[in-house]
Amino acid sequence: MSVSLYGSGQTVLQVVQATYSTLASTTSSTLSATGLTVSITPQSTTSKILVLVSVPCGKTSASASNIGQLAIYRAGSSIFSISDYIGYTGSSVGNYFSVSSAYLDSPSTTSSTAYAVYFASTNGTSQFQINANNTGGNTSSTITLLEISGS
Repeated sequence: MSVSLYGSGQTVLQVVQATYSTLASTTSSTLSATGLTVSITPQSTTSKILVLVSVPCGKTSASASNIGQLAIYRAGSSIFSISDYIGYTGSSVGNYFSVSSAYLDSPSTTSSTAYAVYFASTNGTSQFQINANNTGGNTSSTITLLEISGS
């Protein structure tokens, strides 16, 4: 099945999605995999891949330096920094929020290609979390890939 994009002459060829529900945390300033990953095999080297991510995030204290970074990786290499400075709101308690982003990629391949979300603590000492919520439990993050026919 394909869906034409109104007026563009392009078509959505396939959609894949992954959900990740494990609470993950880091204090490292080096970007590392969150566990949120999905693969797609484009039908053409001219196809574009629209990457949509939604990641609930949290931090365990209100320190101004306790902030995080998220990035989208393709095949192990960073292709888009979602945000370098997320997390501080000036509150005296930990902060929980959701980060959503979209990125249009041109992988130029018909091989299976993995997309993943990576995260880091921007100061390298404070804890930054994904899939956290304000009740102390956890929730889920998603990554969705739409292959769009090339032009």
